[in-house]
Amino acid sequence: MMKQSLREMKREATAHALAEAAFQLATERGLDGFIVEDVAQRAGYSRRTFANHYSCKEEAVAMAAFPYHGFDEFVDLVEKMPDNSTPLDAMYQLTKMQLTEGIMRDMRQLVLLSKSYPSLEPYILRVLYQFQIATQKLLDHLFQERYPKEYTHFLAGAMVAAVSPLFTGDIEVLLPSQTKKEESNKVFDQYLDKLFGYLRNGF
Repeated sequence: MMKQSLREMKREATAHALAEAAFQLATERGLDGFIVEDVAQRAGYSRRTFANHYSCKEEAVAMAAFPYHGFDEFVDLVEKMPDNSTPLDAMYQLTKMQLTEGIMRDMRQLVLLSKSYPSLEPYILRVLYQFQIATQKLLDHLFQERYPKEYTHFLAGAMVAAVSPLFTGDIEVLLPSQTKKEESNKVFDQYLDKLFGYLRNGF
C-alpha cells in the first residue's frame, strides 16, 4: 500500500489553501487586480510559504482546479476495488472521484479567464498534466505486475485528452445541477460512460 507522511499531507493542504485563495481573488478582481501578498494574506500564510509552493500567482490560480483529496480517500478507493479489476475499471472510478461538479466548474472558469489573461494557459495545461500523472501513478501502483507501464501511460493520456474538450466547451455536456433543456443534451456521467465504452470496445 502506498504511504503518505503527515508532512506531505500538510504540504498538500497548504498548497490547496493558497490555490483556492488565488482562484477566488482572480474571479473577484481579475488576474491584474491582486498580487501574491494578497493571496498569502487571504489564505493565512506568509509570502515565503507561497514561494515554497508556487512560482507565480498564475500557477496558483490554475492549480485550484486540480482535484484535492485526502490520502484516505484514495486508500478507500483502492481497498474497494475487486481483485479482478482492470486498469480501465480503476481509471473510471478515479475519474468519477476526481472530476466533481466543482472541479468541472473551476476548469471552465479557468478557461474563460485565460481568454482575457493568456498567461494562464500554460498553467492550465500543467493542471491537465498533473491529473494525467496522478492517474498514471495510481494505475502503476495497482497493476504494475499485471500490465506493462506503457499501457497505463496510454490510458491516462487518452482519458485526459477525452475530458479536455469538456473544459474548453468544444464538447458540451451538462453538469448534474444543470437543467436538461433538450433530449440531445448529455450529462457528464453519460459522456463518461460513452468515453469508457470506447476505451473498452475500441473506436
